[in-house]
Amino acid sequence: MSISTLVAPAPTRVKQPKPIHYPDSDGKPMSDNTKQFRYIVTIKEGLDYLFRFDPNVFVAGDLLWYPQEGEPKIRQAPDAMVVFGRPKGDRGSYQQWREDGIAPQVVFEVLSPGNTTSEMERKRVFYEQYGVDEYYVYDPDRGRLAGWLRRGGRLEEIAPMNGWVSPRLGIKFELVGLELQLYQPNNEPLLTYQEMAVKRATAEINYHQEAIARRQAESARQQAEAQPR
Repeated sequence: MSISTLVAPAPTRVKQPKPIHYPDSDGKPMSDNTKQFRYIVTIKEGLDYLFRFDPNVFVAGDLLWYPQEGEPKIRQAPDAMVVFGRPKGDRGSYQQWREDGIAPQVVFEVLSPGNTTSEMERKRVFYEQYGVDEYYVYDPDRGRLAGWLRRGGRLEEIAPMNGWVSPRLGIKFELVGLELQLYQPNNEPLLTYQEMAVKRATAEINYHQEAIARRQAESARQQAEAQPR
């Protein structure tokens, strides 16, 4: 027997596949100007406030959404999106396969001067393909509002949009001149946390001022009654 027959062959190394990287940023700015940013914040934070008591409604702004595992180039970052059935909390990106396969049901885009017609059509096709139920686009420079609702597997344009009430969100859309105004189901304007804090602070100040005025009036009345006649 030769010595070579006693030597075991070297084990074959199995090459491990490289982990797929899903970037948290696409390198694009959230907004191009203050007007666009203001509307994005108003919509995102207003919806956050609207669903603040529901732990299973996730609201995000400018968050990359990856609908397919293994496909990091297939992605979009809506200006605002709402996902029913997913818990609140921080995320670097929305990886749908890690979210029980639930796609964002409602997305918003606020146009900037740099957005092109072909770019927005690509976004609409993306949202239609990957399961969005409601898609809304607002152009603050031109005062134009458009929306699409999923019917029969496709996103069909909503007409008219002025006065439209979102089936999923319950909010009403109205154009006041060129300005978009959103209303809660109770007909109150949709407010951000900051706006609501200002509103509450103003109400508290008014309440305290009225209480002081009542006490002063009562004190004056008591003093008048105590005067000899």
